[in-house]
Amino acid sequence: MEGSRAYYLCDFFFIFPFLIGPFSCGPAVGVLLRRLFFTLCAHTTGKSGRELSAMRKGAQTLVFGSKPVILSHAAIGGKKESEGPLAAYFDFLGKDAKLGQKTFEKAESKLQELALDTAKRKLGVSYEDIDVLFAGDLLNQCISSSFAARGTSIPFLGLYGACSTMAESLLMAAAFVDAGFADTAAALTSSHFASAERQYRFPLGYGGQRTPTAQWTVTGSGCCIVGKSGHGPRIEAATIGKIQDYGIKDANNMGAAMAPAAIDTLQAHFRDLRRVPSDYDLIVTGDLGMLGKTIVLDQFRRIGVDLAPVYNDCGLLIFDTKEQDVHAGGSGCGCGASVLCGYLLDRLEKRELRRLLFCATGALLSPTSSWQGESIPGVCHAVAITAEGV
Repeated sequence: MEGSRAYYLCDFFFIFPFLIGPFSCGPAVGVLLRRLFFTLCAHTTGKSGRELSAMRKGAQTLVFGSKPVILSHAAIGGKKESEGPLAAYFDFLGKDAKLGQKTFEKAESKLQELALDTAKRKLGVSYEDIDVLFAGDLLNQCISSSFAARGTSIPFLGLYGACSTMAESLLMAAAFVDAGFADTAAALTSSHFASAERQYRFPLGYGGQRTPTAQWTVTGSGCCIVGKSGHGPRIEAATIGKIQDYGIKDANNMGAAMAPAAIDTLQAHFRDLRRVPSDYDLIVTGDLGMLGKTIVLDQFRRIGVDLAPVYNDCGLLIFDTKEQDVHAGGSGCGCGASVLCGYLLDRLEKRELRRLLFCATGALLSPTSSWQGESIPGVCHAVAITAEGV
C-alpha cells in the first residue's frame, strides 16, 4: 500500500471522525479512529499522518485523485416545482402534496424512494450493487431518509447538515469511492414544504402570515450515484465548511443566517486551491434566496471580488420569483438537491458547463433551540464538479 491507495486510506481515517463523529460514533470512537489513522500510516509507509495528507489542500479542502464519477442522477419534485422554470429537468413531478400517501412526512419519504429508485434504474443496477447510501433530511431523527432506505438493503449512513446535506452526502460518497471503501455510493436528500413548515414554523392550518424574508421550502428530492469509473461528470474536490453564527434568531430569515457560512466556505475553497471565481463557469449556493445572495455578493465586493458574473442561487433558479408567490425564493434540502441532480448535472453532461462549484448551505436550528431563543448556526460545504474530460 505504498502508493496512492495508502494515502487515500490514511487521509480517510484522519477526516472521517471529524465529519460524523459528533453525530454518529461519539468522541471515544472518534479518538480510536484517529489512533488507527496514525497506526495505519506508520505500518504502511513509515511516515507520519501530516506527511501523508497528499489529498488535503490547505485547511479545509479535499482533492480526489481518482475524480469519482457521477454515474447517474435523479430529481423529483412536487406540484409547485412543476410550475417553475426548471420543470423540464425533473425525472418525476407529483400532482399533489401527499403523492398518494396518508401524511406529508410519508410523502417526503416517498420522494426519496422515487429519487433513489430512478437513479438506480437509469444506471441499470440493483440495490445490491450500491455499497453504501449517505442520506439525510430536515425532519426529526432524519426519518424521511431512514424510512426510505429500510426497503433497499443498502448499507446506510445517516447524515444531518440541514440544507447542506446534498453537498455533505456527495462529498462523503466521493471520499468513500476515492479511498477504495466503496465501488459505488449513493448520495440522497429531500425536503417537503408542508412537513418543514409544521416542524420549524407553523402548521399550514394555522394560516400564519409569511414575512418578506421567508422562503418556500421545496418539495423535492435529489440523488446521485457515484462510482470509480464510467461516463459522467467528475467530482474533483470538496471543501468542508465551518460553523458560522452571526446571531440571527429569526427562523423566517434563513438567507441571512446561512450567508456567512457560504462566504467563509467560498473563501476557504479559493484559498486552499489557489483559485478565483472565474475558474468556474458557475458557482451556486443551495438556498440563500434573494437576501442571502445579496449578502454574499456585497461581502465579496467589500474585499474586491466580483462574484456576480458566475454566481447564482438554487433557490432563485427553481422558482419564478415574479410569477410564483415564494417571497425570497426556494429553500430546503430538496432545493439544492433537485436543482443539482436535474438542471445542473444535465448542463455538465451537455458540456454547457465545464466546471461547477456547488455550495449547499444549511441552517442548523431545531424547534427547541428556536423556542429557547438560540441563534441559528449555519454551515456550507462546497463540491467542485467538472464535465467529463475536463
